[in-house]
Amino acid sequence: MTRAVMLQKGLVIRFPRRPHQLTETATPLDGIFTLAHFGIPEIEPRLWTIRIEGMVQRPLVLSVEELMRRPKRTVVSVHECAGNPLKPTEAFRAVANVAWSGADLREILDEATVDSAARFVWSYGVDHGEYEGTQNASYLKDLPLERAMAGEVLLAYEMNGEPLTIEHGAPVRLFIPGFYGTNNVKWLYRIEIADRRADSPMTTVLYNDALPSASRGNSAGKSARPVWEIAPESVIVAPPPNAELPVGQAVQIWGWAWASRGVARAEVSTDGGATYQRAKLDGRAQWSWQRFSYDWVPVSAGTVAISCRATDSDGVTQPSHGARNSVHETVVSVAPAD
Repeated sequence: MTRAVMLQKGLVIRFPRRPHQLTETATPLDGIFTLAHFGIPEIEPRLWTIRIEGMVQRPLVLSVEELMRRPKRTVVSVHECAGNPLKPTEAFRAVANVAWSGADLREILDEATVDSAARFVWSYGVDHGEYEGTQNASYLKDLPLERAMAGEVLLAYEMNGEPLTIEHGAPVRLFIPGFYGTNNVKWLYRIEIADRRADSPMTTVLYNDALPSASRGNSAGKSARPVWEIAPESVIVAPPPNAELPVGQAVQIWGWAWASRGVARAEVSTDGGATYQRAKLDGRAQWSWQRFSYDWVPVSAGTVAISCRATDSDGVTQPSHGARNSVHETVVSVAPAD
C-alpha cells in the first residue's frame, strides 16, 4: 500500500477552538484541530496493513485486526500543531488534550528485533502531494529510536475512546507523546528502522529550526534542529478576550500550561509582561497539560493586557515573542466602580 487516491487535495486546516474555548481538561472530539498537508486520502480499513521493516531481524506485516488484538495502551497527552514550518517565529496555538489508545510501538519493535546499529524510526503515511513547494511521494517523518524504545509511542486507533476518524488518520496513526503533531503520522502504513534520519522534504527542508549562531559550534556542525519535542507553552482560558471586569472585585485568571518535559512553574502578568507573579499549578497526569490559576483584583479602570508563561522541568521558559511558543496575551477591560 504505497499510494492512495486523494479525495480532498491540498492543505486541510480546521481549528474549531481557540485558547479561551479550551475549557475542558479533555478536549471533546469535535474540538480537536485537523491539519492535513496534502489533503485527505481514500481509505479502505478492511484491507489496511502496516509493515515493520528495515534494520530488523523479523519484518512484520500487521492488519488492523491483528494490531487491535495486541495489548491496548492508553496515553493522555497534549496534542499541538507546530504551525507553519516556514514561519517558526509565529505562534499558532492549535492545541488539544486527548486520550490516545493503541498498541505500543516498543513492544512491536521488540518482536521485530531491531539491529544494534539502528538509530531512527521512519514513519510513512499514504497521503502524498505538494506542500510549500516540495513534492512528497509519501508523508514521511522520523523520530529517534531511543524515544520509541522508551515506551508510550503508540500505533493509535482511538481518540477519547472512539475510533479514529478519517480526518484524524484512520485507521491507524502514529502518536508520540511530547512531540509536535507534525510527527504524528496519519494514515500510517509503513515503519522503517534506519541508521540515519529520513531524507524526506518533511525532515530535511521543512520542520527544522535554525540554531542561533552562538549554538552552532556545539552542535556537531549542524545549523538546524528537528521540530520534535514540544517546547514549554501556556494559554489563558479565562478571562476571555475583551471581557469586561469590575474594578476592585477578585477574578481568577486561569489556563493551561504544557511542555514535553513537564511544567515546573507557571506565571501570570497583569501589566503587559513587565512583571510576572507565580501562579498555582496543578501536577501533570501522564503527558497531559497542567491547569494554572492566579487570583487578581484589578485596582484601576482601563485596558489591561494579561499574559502567561511556563517554565519546564529543565528551567526553559517561554520567550516573550518571536517563537512558535511565545507568550500568550489576552486584553480585557476593567470598568470603573459605579
